[in-house]
Amino acid sequence: MVLINLVAGCTTVTNGTATPDTKVAPAYRQSVSASVSASAATSSIRESQRQQSLTTRAVRTSCDALATTSKDAIDKVNAFVGAYNAGRNTGPAEGPAIEALNNSASTVSSSFNDALSQRLKDAFNAYVDAAHAVANAIGTHASTSEFNRRVDQLNDTKTKALKLCLSSF
Repeated sequence: MVLINLVAGCTTVTNGTATPDTKVAPAYRQSVSASVSASAATSSIRESQRQQSLTTRAVRTSCDALATTSKDAIDKVNAFVGAYNAGRNTGPAEGPAIEALNNSASTVSSSFNDALSQRLKDAFNAYVDAAHAVANAIGTHASTSEFNRRVDQLNDTKTKALKLCLSSF
């Protein structure tokens, strides 16, 4: 087998002086300017959409963390309250309630980032503080009135955070 490389080309030298076509130049400049403007606008829109997508994802992540872990925590606290109200030993229900509350607080606090609004961060932090406060009330055998005050605060902060979640979508 024989390989043959063939390169062919033509060159023509044209003599003269280049001059712009002054009738076409303004239209060309306008076309380039419009193209640059359109490109900048498209880039700006895409970046805005990307930022919105990041924010939406961050809100969903944090709101899902709150919704799922707070349900488990509330269920465990209700089991503790049920044992207390029935006059049973609350000891077996205390550990799971405290653990679920602290787990919920930790999961929620580690779920958010800078993409969230300050308002959402504040609501999540209020929930985290309230969850820890209820866990502490159970662990220290706080009075019934103090325990109820902390549970009311937990319920209020959870409701407020979840309402903000819903309004953020």
